[in-house]
Amino acid sequence: MDHAPVMLNEVMEALSPVDRGVYVDGTFGAGGYTRAILDAADCTVVAIDRDVSAAPRAAALKENYGERLVFVHGRFGEVEELLQRAGFDKVDGFVLDLGVSSMQLDQAERGFSFRYDAPLDMRMDMSEATETAADIVNTYAEKDLADLIYAYGQERHSRRVAKKIVEARSAGRIETTGALAEIVRGAVRKSAKDSIDPATRTFQALRIAVNDELGELERALAASERILKPGGRLVVVSFHSLEDGAVKDFLKERSGRQDRGSRYYPGREAEGVAAFTLMHTKALKPTEQETAVNPRARSARLRAGVRVAA
Repeated sequence: MDHAPVMLNEVMEALSPVDRGVYVDGTFGAGGYTRAILDAADCTVVAIDRDVSAAPRAAALKENYGERLVFVHGRFGEVEELLQRAGFDKVDGFVLDLGVSSMQLDQAERGFSFRYDAPLDMRMDMSEATETAADIVNTYAEKDLADLIYAYGQERHSRRVAKKIVEARSAGRIETTGALAEIVRGAVRKSAKDSIDPATRTFQALRIAVNDELGELERALAASERILKPGGRLVVVSFHSLEDGAVKDFLKERSGRQDRGSRYYPGREAEGVAAFTLMHTKALKPTEQETAVNPRARSARLRAGVRVAA
């Protein structure tokens, strides 16, 4: 199944690529945004992905676009350093699609989904020697586990889930997605209000923790202020309230709507000086036509800002 880039029309309208411009696709994935940007203008795209398996897809696209496409393996939170290494300074646009790609979800061995019984991994970059979801569920103290599941998964029954996990691991390590999903389902009843699997929120929390997703986002937002030229566009598509809230707060703060110092730009007081203007007063949502064709888009929210010469 092909990966459909979410809210592509809205992203392209917000980004508005121009000839000779330089754009960063911080979440290359299957290359949907990158391809659309390169087709829209005679420009350059620096495509970043922390998943090394994206490199062959980028190489295939490069056969069509040549030097206009520059692929970089790394985290989008390190965008400033990655750009410098690739020989770029300021750019005209920076786009992020914060969702886990359908390709990653469909690869059972990655351990992102409980649709398959697979190793409990969840690392975006499996080449990194970092802790996995299995490491977290088997080593964290019960309170720390509950706090993590509550904070990142917004799971109301996090203490009950953590207790069940600790009880289960006393009989042996929890190694697979299937085993963890069954444990969580034993702690949380399925809601009559929706069709969401009871394990969904716990799996989300673990994925966010394993990949430091909110930390990466915060670093990327802070860097956007430094890498974008005046008039440059920041476009972010998020898929849950924690991400969307972080983007909303950043754009609100850096558009001069708050009078306190910026946590995104250490050492600099906001002093009412705007770094961005907001492109929309509220987050954009996908159209009904798109969600009918691509259910993955239902929870998507797009926010965008234009860099000003502050």
